[in-house]
Amino acid sequence: MKSSRRLVLRNLTLAMGFTACDSVRGTAMGAAPGYQIPNTAVHDLPSQAMKRHYQVWVDLPASYATGDKKYPVVFVTDPQYAFTLVHGIRHLVGRSGQNIEDFILVGLALATGEDPSASRSRDYTPSNPLARKDRDPDAYGASVYGGAEAYRDYLQKEVFALIAATYRADMGRKVFIGHSYGALFGACALLTRPEMFQAYILGSPSLWFDKKSIFGLEQHYANSHKDLPARVMLYAGSFETVRPGPRYARKADLAKDVQQFAGQLQRRRYPSLQIGSQIIQDEDHFTVFTALVGRGLLWALPGFGPYVSG
Repeated sequence: MKSSRRLVLRNLTLAMGFTACDSVRGTAMGAAPGYQIPNTAVHDLPSQAMKRHYQVWVDLPASYATGDKKYPVVFVTDPQYAFTLVHGIRHLVGRSGQNIEDFILVGLALATGEDPSASRSRDYTPSNPLARKDRDPDAYGASVYGGAEAYRDYLQKEVFALIAATYRADMGRKVFIGHSYGALFGACALLTRPEMFQAYILGSPSLWFDKKSIFGLEQHYANSHKDLPARVMLYAGSFETVRPGPRYARKADLAKDVQQFAGQLQRRRYPSLQIGSQIIQDEDHFTVFTALVGRGLLWALPGFGPYVSG
C-alpha cells in the first residue's frame, strides 16, 4: 500500500471535530475518552494532483467479520454529519441486511486543515460564479469555486483504488449520497462520468448554483451521448420553495428545480437511465436529509426481505 494511504485510527472517535487527537488529549487531561464507532477506520489519503490533504472514513457492517462476501459501497459527502447518520440507519432500518443490504460506508472528508465551508464550496461546485459580473453578491462567500472536476478525478483514481485494494468491496455496485452542494457535486459526476456510481441519491441539490449552470452541463452531455447508464433518485423538502414563513426558502426553489432536472433527464429517453424524484412533506433544507437517507437506501440497496418494521 502506498505510504500516503496511512491508517491513522482503527475506531473513528466521536469527539469534537472527529479528530483522532481529541481522544488522546482527553485521556491525558484525566477526562473520559470520546466514544468510538466500532469497525471503523480513518485513512490519510492526500491528493498529489491538488496538493491538498484529505481523509477517507470507512465503516464496516458487523457481518463483514465473517465470510468472504464482497459488499456494495456507499460513498457520502459532508461526512461530518452524514457519516454517523447513514451508519445509524444501516443499523436501525437495515436489520442486518433484511431491509437494506449490508454495505461498506465511505465518508469523503473535507480537506484537512481548511475551513469546511471553503473546502466544500471549492470541491463540490462545477463552475466559478465569481467570474460573472452579474452574480448575486450575497450568494457566494467563498474565495474559490469550480473544483468539482479535480475532486471527481481524485475520487475515481485515488479513493476508489484505496477501497478496492483494502476491503472486500464490490466496486461494480457503488452508491453516492450527497446533500445540497454535495448533491450538486453528485449531479456533476452523473453528467460527466455517470459510470462512477451505479446509483445516485441526490438530496436538495443546489441546482440554482451559478445561474443553474448544471442545466447547461446536462445539455452538453445530451449533445454528445445517447445513453446515461445510472439509477438516480432526487429528493427535496416541501418547504424548499419560496414562500413567506420561517421554514420556507428565501430565494432558491429547490423543490421546483429538482422536478425540472428530473423531467429534463426523463425527456431524453436514455435507455439505461432510471430516474425518479420525490418531494418529502413537512421537511426543509436542513431536516430533509434525515428523511431521505433511509428512503434512498431502501431504493438503492433493497435487502433480502421480507421487509420487517418493529
